[in-house]
Amino acid sequence: MAEIPYERELSAAAVASSGWQAPARRPLEGRLVRLEPLDPARHGAALFAAAHDGSAAAGRLWTYLPYGPFDSAAAMQPWLQGCAEQPDPLFFALVERTGGQALGMASFLRITPAHGVVEIGHIWFAPSLQRSAAATEAIFLMIAHAFDDLGYRRVEWKCNALNAGSRAAARRFGFRYEGTFYRHQVVKGHNRDTAWYALTDEDWPAVGAAFRSWLAPDNFDGEGRQRTRLSALMPG
Repeated sequence: MAEIPYERELSAAAVASSGWQAPARRPLEGRLVRLEPLDPARHGAALFAAAHDGSAAAGRLWTYLPYGPFDSAAAMQPWLQGCAEQPDPLFFALVERTGGQALGMASFLRITPAHGVVEIGHIWFAPSLQRSAAATEAIFLMIAHAFDDLGYRRVEWKCNALNAGSRAAARRFGFRYEGTFYRHQVVKGHNRDTAWYALTDEDWPAVGAAFRSWLAPDNFDGEGRQRTRLSALMPG
């Protein structure tokens, strides 16, 4: 029988020497965006304003999240404080370099250094950040940190199976669909089926190269429009 790649045995020495650590509370620096460990005092007002601008797009941010929207910045602040105080999920504010304002959030969660596995989730982008190179760079920075800096074996992406936007984003970012967990959770009084996606360390060299090629300044024209789509650069 042919060897199944995911069943390859890791030696005890390899596991012991892996040195897998949990992500640290430190910034992740990009050309377009900086991921800063969440600080409610510094980021709170901007995050509320970015996510509650009265637009239809802002209203849709909260459809599949287990929290929000919030009535006011003051109402959002205790939730942000709770997010900032926990090590898992480890939350970041996404600060676009051009304006210096926090325009979204993302986190590492289900952090499992013993197995070299982490999930990226609790992602929301303000309407002004959606479909931008900065948003894509933010996800790239998190994946690259897990694989390149921490040496992890697997990065996961999970979302409500009805969330077509998140599922499309997972595929665009090179994640592979692994299945759906039915009636996995109850969120805001509704059954949630959860779609699972993942990248492995074996996927990452080709996927990472696609991200880097797409994010290169010469892939964008003078109006900031992409010359080549990320999906066209991804393997397979």
